[in-house]
Amino acid sequence: MSHIEIFDSRYARLKAVDWDFTDASQDSLASIHPYPARFIPDIPRELISGLGCDKGAVILDPFCGSGTTLLEAQRAGFESVGIDLNPIACLISSVKTKELPPEFLPVAHDVYEQAKNTFDGYVDIPTIPNLDHWFKPDVQKALSSLLTHIDEQSDVNLKNALKLALSSIIVRVSNQESDTRYAAIDNNYTANDVLESFLTACNKIHEAKKRNSVNLECSKIFNQDILSVLASDFDKPVGLVITSPPYPNAYEYWLYHKYRMWWLGFDPIQVRTFEIGARPHYQKKNGQTEEDFRKQMSSVFDLLSDVLLSGGHVCFVVGRSVIKGKIVDNAELIRNVAENHKMVLVANIEREIAATKKSFNLKYGKIKTENILIFRKD
Repeated sequence: MSHIEIFDSRYARLKAVDWDFTDASQDSLASIHPYPARFIPDIPRELISGLGCDKGAVILDPFCGSGTTLLEAQRAGFESVGIDLNPIACLISSVKTKELPPEFLPVAHDVYEQAKNTFDGYVDIPTIPNLDHWFKPDVQKALSSLLTHIDEQSDVNLKNALKLALSSIIVRVSNQESDTRYAAIDNNYTANDVLESFLTACNKIHEAKKRNSVNLECSKIFNQDILSVLASDFDKPVGLVITSPPYPNAYEYWLYHKYRMWWLGFDPIQVRTFEIGARPHYQKKNGQTEEDFRKQMSSVFDLLSDVLLSGGHVCFVVGRSVIKGKIVDNAELIRNVAENHKMVLVANIEREIAATKKSFNLKYGKIKTENILIFRKD
């Protein structure tokens, strides 16, 4: 059972919610592309309903991941802004929150046919580390051929949706055992399997978008390191922030999407370098500590203080971490940082995480509960 502390009687209504959401499930849009440790939509949905957002202001998720908060904001009728360092996260968020062009399926079929027809000729294969180890030659040619014809599209939303379909199948058609396990296996995929999988993924995206009709032209996505974002980058004030920052030493988002990034022309090494919380930063000798995470979160709150309206709210969902054998209470750390930025804690909700919902590394991410901290800027 969730444990709810309310520090301001105006927020007593939050006690009526069962924040454990034991029966929560993702909708069809969540299934269009793999993504680790994703937000359940119930959390931002209830926070938006319970806290609201000023008219003319936007809802912000500074670690937007696969766009769950952005989509729930749109469903509630609010404009939203998402920021994420990971380009695959931004690609997923963008396709989720933008209108799917009506010609998407016909163009997907054209790309499929063109790739099939040009497969036997010369195909320019991108330079990717260890490519032959992880992808069979015919699979490389099929992916490259699809990518060539996707890049010929001029409509950005159309191109992004096609790229998302391709990205969603890359690990499946590789020699990698699974999204979370870098072990090479012989999966017997052929070029035809790649082409058919791409078309199936396009149909899946089309069906998911068709079943989720909302105002899909109101999100802005920044593919940027949150620590480099400036208040001047915003063209509207922020009325509500809902986010879950990467827990230090708990996961490596860049690694999960490494080959997807290589294939789509992004640089996963740069993402790894700047990714907040990634295990390599903490595992190496003289690596990062909780103090580094505190400084990073303080920089985030510097930005939030500048862009958030007075009376607006900041909601952080965060669990504990283990750093060099020490349990770090990230909720307490965030609370201290927020209060140093003159934000008032109005509610602290500790919720249980269903074991089946966890996607963290077992050794470093044994997280059974997490806290929803709600602050108000007075």
